[in-house]
Amino acid sequence: MTDDDLAALILARIADIAPEADTADADPAMDLRDQFDLDSMDFLNFAIALHEALGVEIPETDYPRIRTLDACVAYLRGKGVA
Repeated sequence: MTDDDLAALILARIADIAPEADTADADPAMDLRDQFDLDSMDFLNFAIALHEALGVEIPETDYPRIRTLDACVAYLRGKGVA
């Protein structure tokens, strides 16, 4: 899986959680919560969706490490997602 594939998967999970979010013009450096108007429950559901899709456990203490699209891709790469 390329970084672009991983980013597309991340954005697809966001679209599942927040269908009103326009993920087509996502800014990879902007905070996902601000960019897509995600509240804490949405963000929790996002982390769970990533776990279900990729099998990667994301503890709550690591949530700040997945706050942007770029950071999320890097975090998941660091967890061995290939």
